[in-house]
Amino acid sequence: MKLNGQPRVQRPSGRLLPWLAVLLAGMIAPGIAMVTLAAAGPILAVGLMAAGMIAAAAAGRLRTGIVLALLTGGGLMLLARGLDLITLSHPIPAALALGLASLSFAARGALFSRSAAPRGWWVAVAVVAGEAAMLATASAWPDALPYWLLALLPAQWASSAIEAALAEGGMAAAELIALAGTAAATMLVTRLLPRRWPYLIMFSTWLGLSALVWLSAAG
Repeated sequence: MKLNGQPRVQRPSGRLLPWLAVLLAGMIAPGIAMVTLAAAGPILAVGLMAAGMIAAAAAGRLRTGIVLALLTGGGLMLLARGLDLITLSHPIPAALALGLASLSFAARGALFSRSAAPRGWWVAVAVVAGEAAMLATASAWPDALPYWLLALLPAQWASSAIEAALAEGGMAAAELIALAGTAAATMLVTRLLPRRWPYLIMFSTWLGLSALVWLSAAG
């Protein structure tokens, strides 16, 4: 883009800011919270979400978000293990939960990078902040929020899936299906942009899978 006949140059601070957000929200803040609060599951989920979603939105590449989310999740798991908050005796279920959560969060970031360019990463930051606030509220005051509301949050799906895998090597099937399903629907929307009708598929998928998670917990 040109301004008064001259090319518009993006300031270095503008290029660095989203990556500082990835570092702070995805790595530093979750690490501090884990040490301070001696908790793992929700913090791991928020760290994954922040790293994967903001990185994919900033880079405009799904792969970048997935890689950074996996690296962040692995690092936070090692930190949690070092703090004796978790065991890593069931690596396969943990890797599955980590992988599907990373894919789902990075897919949303990649969608934001196209649908809200050039500020898609700001949208990602806002989404991460909102879901993190909801998880923090639910952790601090377990009865403050109804479960049907938490069941709408992909961060809550990831938290439940990770906690089930780390606690006993189990698989939270509904949450894993929800993460995979929303990732597929989101990638479909991204591929079909600028057409808008696929959003109906994405939101219908999200609501249906949220209902699956809620019914699974209720049963």
